[in-house]
Amino acid sequence: MDAGEFTATVREECERELDRLGSEKALVAATAAQLDREHVLASAARTELRAVGTFESWAASESAEAARAAFVGAAEREREHADRVVALLDEGAEPEPDADPLHEYLRGLDSTAERVAAGMVGRPMVTDRTLLQTINFFVNESDERTADRFRELRGETRETIEEGARLLEEVCEGDDDWERAEAAAVEVVERAYEEYAETLEGMGVDPRPVC
Repeated sequence: MDAGEFTATVREECERELDRLGSEKALVAATAAQLDREHVLASAARTELRAVGTFESWAASESAEAARAAFVGAAEREREHADRVVALLDEGAEPEPDADPLHEYLRGLDSTAERVAAGMVGRPMVTDRTLLQTINFFVNESDERTADRFRELRGETRETIEEGARLLEEVCEGDDDWERAEAAAVEVVERAYEEYAETLEGMGVDPRPVC
């Protein structure tokens, strides 16, 4: 397997979940239906800050040099993303990144291939979908400047997917590693979707698309 085949396989296997995670209900779930500028921005900042914590914890414990360097770089990139989002908040105060089951799962991974696949392929695939709806929110608010900031973040998030897939070519030594990596990436997307669906159902909203 190679980088391109890996990402294509994960996208195909998670097509339904990724499609729904990119629906107009994404921000309803992320903000508990508080669809205003400050809550949307705070939710986006928390997403980035959780990722910072995950990559920093991995960088501190990773033994593979290439992966450790990638995790350090990813933590710095997510920190920069968080700072850029926080700067858009009216008070510029950094929100507290509350507990998140998805990142608890990520931080429990100890295999290099699983970490790379889950954190740098599966997780940003989920983030990419939420960022799409964040962009749409600000477009609908006639705030093209903020929409452009999130377009930049989305572009950089997609670059992380490509970087992660390329890194897997280096850290996966055989079919078993690729299989574990694929399972981890798919698991992240499925867990993100389960959390999304449970949140909406708890609010009395059907997570399935309206046909």
